[in-house]
Order: sequence, then C-alpha cells, then structure tokens
Amino acid sequence: MASGARTRWSALAASALIQCFAGSSYCFGIYSPALKSSQGYDQSALDAVAFFKDVGANVGILSGLLAAWAPGGLRRPWLVLLAGAALCAAGYLPMWLAVAGVAPAPLPLVCFYMFLGAQAQTFLNTADVVTAVENFPDRRGTVIGIMKGFLGLSGAILVQVQRTIRIDPGSFILMLAILPTAITLLLMYFVDVYSAQRRYNKKFLDAFSLIAVTVAGYLMVAIICDQVFVISSAVQSVCFVILLLLVMSPVAVVLKAQKTESKQQSLGERTGLLPEGTAEDSENASSSTALVGSGQGTSPDKVNLNVVQAMCKLNFWLLFLAMACGMGSGLATVNNISQIGGSLGYTSRETGTLVSLWSIWNFSGRFGAGYISDYFLRSRGVGRPFFIAATLLIMSAGHAIISSGLPASLYIGSVLVGLCYGSQWALMPSITSEIFGLNHFGTIFNTVAVASPIGSYILSVRVVGYIYDKESPQGELACTGKHCFTLSFGIMACVCVFGSVVASVLFIRTRKFYRRVIYVRLMSFVEK
Repeated sequence: MASGARTRWSALAASALIQCFAGSSYCFGIYSPALKSSQGYDQSALDAVAFFKDVGANVGILSGLLAAWAPGGLRRPWLVLLAGAALCAAGYLPMWLAVAGVAPAPLPLVCFYMFLGAQAQTFLNTADVVTAVENFPDRRGTVIGIMKGFLGLSGAILVQVQRTIRIDPGSFILMLAILPTAITLLLMYFVDVYSAQRRYNKKFLDAFSLIAVTVAGYLMVAIICDQVFVISSAVQSVCFVILLLLVMSPVAVVLKAQKTESKQQSLGERTGLLPEGTAEDSENASSSTALVGSGQGTSPDKVNLNVVQAMCKLNFWLLFLAMACGMGSGLATVNNISQIGGSLGYTSRETGTLVSLWSIWNFSGRFGAGYISDYFLRSRGVGRPFFIAATLLIMSAGHAIISSGLPASLYIGSVLVGLCYGSQWALMPSITSEIFGLNHFGTIFNTVAVASPIGSYILSVRVVGYIYDKESPQGELACTGKHCFTLSFGIMACVCVFGSVVASVLFIRTRKFYRRVIYVRLMSFVEK
C-alpha cells in the first residue's frame, strides 16, 4: 500500500488489519485467572473488573463524537485511531505492572486500568467501521460484517500469538499493551474517507469476504488440532506464519484492485465509456446514502438525525432494549466462561480453547449476519430487525443448554450464544445507519452500544456473580458443580426471549420503511 496510492481499498485493508488485533477485550477469559489469583479477588470482584471492561469496550460515545468531527468538511479517522492506540497502552501496561507485583493497585484502580484498555477498542472499531461505511455506502451490511468479523476473530488471533511465543497469562497483558498499539500506529495513515461517487468492482469486496472466511476456517482447524494433537513448537510456528500470511493477504487484493481501476479509468478517459463489471453506480450509491428517516413506516426523511433527535424516537429505545438483552447476556457468558468451565471440570487449556472458539463463532455471526441480511434486504425487502429477533430466540436456547450442565453443554451452548452475539454486533450498526442516517452514525451506534455493558452489569455482576458466590462453599472463592450456573443461565434464557419480543415490535414498526428503502434503491438502479 504505497503512500501515493491511497484509495478506499487501501483504507479497507488497513482497517481490516487493525481490527484483527483490536479485540483485546475478548481475551479476558485468558488472563482473568491470573488477575483473580494475583489480586486475591472473589468472583464478584472479578465480575466488577469485567463490567468496567464491558463499559470501556462498548461505550464509544467519545469515539463517535471524535469520528463525527469534520472541520472543513473532512473527517479525521487517523486521529480516532491515534487516541485508541494511546488508550490501549495507558490501560494494559499499568494493569500488567499490577499483576506482576511491580506496582500493586487497589480494585478501583484496576477497574480504571481495565476501562482505559477496553475503551481503546471502541476508538479503533469506530474509526474502522465508520470509514468503511462511508467508503462503501451501498454495501454497508457487507463491509460492517467484514469489519466486525475481523474484530471477532481478533481474540483467536491474539491467543494464537500467545501460544506461539509461549507466554504466561500475566505477560499476555503486556502483549495486549504493545501489539495492537504498534499495528495501529503503523497503519492509521491509510485509513481515510475517499470519494464514494466513483464506481468500483464488487468482486474485490467479495475477495475481502473470502479472506475473512478463510482466516476463520484456518483458525478453527488450528484450534481443534491444537486441542486434539500434541503440536511441537516448530509446527506451531509454521502454522502461525501461515496465519500471518492469510491476515496480510488483503494487501494483495488492494494492489490488484488499484491496478485494475487505474486501467479502467485510463480506458474510460480515452473512450468516454464507463467500465463494465462494476457495482451500483454513483447515483445509486448517493441515493442509498440519503435513505434515512424515522423508520416508523413512513417515507424516509432526507435529514440525518443527530444523537439527541434519535433518542427521542421510540425505535431507538426498542433497539437499545433488545441489545441490552442480547449483548448483555452474551458478554455475561464470555466473561464467565473460564469459571463455568472450572465448575464443570474443564482444564485451563480446554477453557482457553473455548475462548478461542468463541472468537470463531463470534466472527461467523458477524460476517454471516451482515451478508445474509444484505441479501434478504435487497431481494425480498426483509428488515434487519427480523434477524435481531431470530438471533435472540436462538441465543435463549444456547443459554438453556449451558444451564443444563450436561456433558458438552458448554461447547454446544457457547456455539449458539457466540454466533448470535456476533450477529447482533453486525446487525445493530446497520440498522442504526439505515434508520437514523450516516452523518452522526458513529455517535448513535456507539450510544446504542451502551446497552451492552448495562445488560452485562445486571446479568454478569448482579445475577451470575451473585448466584455463583452464594453457591460457593462458605469461605471459599471457587464453586464446583453444575448448580453454580444453572439458575443464572436459566434467567438469561428468559431475558433473551423478552428481547426477541421487543425486537419483533421494532421489526413490525419498520417493515414499510425497509420496503421503501428497497423500492427506492431498485428504482434508481432501473432508471439508469
């Protein structure tokens, strides 16, 4: 990605690479045992730290405001990325010092460190997602799925780095302070908003999707093989090199796309003909960018709503409540997955595998929901809130399976919960951009994301942590047996059913709006 060839493709590739290492919050299950033992925390104290992680990783209002800041009509995504890199180092470095015993810290200070480190993820994610949507406004579901998908994979990628260089969970925190920061500083120059009026070839966007699926498939095979077979350090290193090559492969797509578009542009200038094989033209892209509104079954307004105007809409609060149920229960699951595994007799290596596989399911949900909802939206006019309602019902089944405590229930349940949790992270930003517009998209979707830590606090700290400590033998910090989590996951299953009902109401309210969006898009394309 040469400096003289910065395009929407180089921005997409750089954003994807940053996303691959930005999801440090998904690795909490790896280093939480070290944090708990070194600081002498009980489960409620550890869940308090996890809550601040969730707040930091999901409350991205500041990053949204910074992303929306456009002096002279130009956005500054590099500034958002720079702030994210600084927060990453400022949070995880002192936390590592506390765990290592170099600079001991009380619980409130550790919570603050956790908040800073996790807050970095919102800055990196906001810059990457907003830039991708503005560069590809007519394929927002697909590019959000790609960005969110790579972020979902980042947990598994970071765990593979840890296992390859063979560092302990405490030192893993130091790695989280260094690696995402360095990669962001290296690539942030390429992340920028370019003209969305130029035509582009969709096959290159499909290539990014294919790479994401390939990386996910490779990681899943590597994780399963690592669990089943005894792999030497040499083989582990070779596998990691292959993973790095796959992660870097978007660079090849960028070079090919820029070369092809350069030839097409030269040909068009000489002949006066537009190149073939391109995606919807600029007029169609412009019309899709303008399709925003109240989403209450009426004609889409031409005015983009700001965050205050959006919060005055019932649809905003319906989406918020549905996300609190789904994302909150999903976070409660991944935050406690090590403790759930321990109570059911899983080894630390098995729970580490569960954390890695969670990233795969998380990716699959994010990528699949973006692609599938785009397809049904374009072909049949099915509104994305329908898929929110469906995934919440499936998530309820996953919680019920974990609650049973049966053999392999944690593996099966975590697959369902991880898939649905990832789906909601792809669907929510897309719905936000369509109902409320793109001008304040970063701020509004990060405001809706506040539902995630709120739901997580209620379900993880006040439900899961409280019941776990009640079920633990008096004077002990650990609980053994399926009774430790049976009641709490039964409660979360009921919460997800309620969330599905709320999302169904949102779907009914926005049906006519989504059909109108599809109609306008198709008509603008046919007229050309």
